[in-house]
Amino acid sequence: MDSEREIIISFLFKRSGKESLKFSDLYLALSMDLNWFTPDDAKAFINLALKEDLLIKNDTLIKPNFGYEKTIVPVGFTPSEQVFKIKEVDKHNEKKESVLDKIIKLLVENTNLDAVALSELINILAKEKNITEEVSALLIGTEYNINFDDFYEKIEDLILKNN
Repeated sequence: MDSEREIIISFLFKRSGKESLKFSDLYLALSMDLNWFTPDDAKAFINLALKEDLLIKNDTLIKPNFGYEKTIVPVGFTPSEQVFKIKEVDKHNEKKESVLDKIIKLLVENTNLDAVALSELINILAKEKNITEEVSALLIGTEYNINFDDFYEKIEDLILKNN
């Protein structure tokens, strides 16, 4: 039996006729086209599906990590109310906020960029310069004159721990 999350993901990809979609295409379909989620809940649903490995991200495109073509989507399907409690489930399962999450939060508060756009910028710069995502986030923040003194030691520890 397929989970409700798998059915939602299968529906989105079958509906689009594409094997991979951008993050924005997914959350806009869930929130604006289908009216199943609010935009924030749609983003939370996609992020949770990524964490649970139902979806995998390759550069800027996301695709299902299961055989969505074989998943049966019931006629007239709409998600149950339980799926709408994504944020609550995500918060209970969430561990301590990472250094990168804290930096992104600070960047969102001090720039006109949203977390999704920032994450994409951070990933692109990290790959381009062959640096960690944390260092990439710091570089982006320096363009906005944000003070990161509280993070330097933590990032140094992370880098030394991972190497």
